[in-house]
Amino acid sequence: MGPIIPVYEISTELNFLVAFLIGLGFGFALEQAGFSSSRKLAGMFYGYDTTVLKVFFTAAITGMLGLTFMNYLGMIDMSIVYVNEYYIESAIIGGVIMGIGFIVGGFCPGTSVCAAAIGKKDAWAFLGGSLIGILLFGETYNWWKDIYTKNFLGGVKLSDTLGISDGFLVLLIIVAAIMMFWVGEWAEKKFKRPDITKEM
Repeated sequence: MGPIIPVYEISTELNFLVAFLIGLGFGFALEQAGFSSSRKLAGMFYGYDTTVLKVFFTAAITGMLGLTFMNYLGMIDMSIVYVNEYYIESAIIGGVIMGIGFIVGGFCPGTSVCAAAIGKKDAWAFLGGSLIGILLFGETYNWWKDIYTKNFLGGVKLSDTLGISDGFLVLLIIVAAIMMFWVGEWAEKKFKRPDITKEM
């Protein structure tokens, strides 16, 4: 094991500090990638700007390669890495709601915080709506509990579901990313909108 912090268990206070520093770094990366612009983010859906696709595919590949090689070298124990638990209905419904919110508002939860931090008024409105939605969901949770918890599959991994190794899945995603980068470049030329992109 070779964790980033050289102790097996860390205090709650240090854990929060590390999370805060990682959050700052993540926010800085989002801002540098231009993700504080709702026009740039919405451009993914209209095809004139595929930066979102490129950045997040690159981040996913970097993370997967890092974990795969660190696991291979015995520097990290993948058996204790948390995998999000999967509920079929709530994942589908939540994905649809977030997708609609993304294309209508021009932000996702993370990018709205990034844009709000630099004073974007549309991001503050979006973030406010998100917080109201969270509050309403929490207060009415008992109404949705059966749907929310239906068809629980646990912390499943795509590689296990497909019956392939983690390494082969990483290879497939890298190939998919290369293809999507090509599609993204084609889309940007096809749907280019200088009147919008020059302002971002």
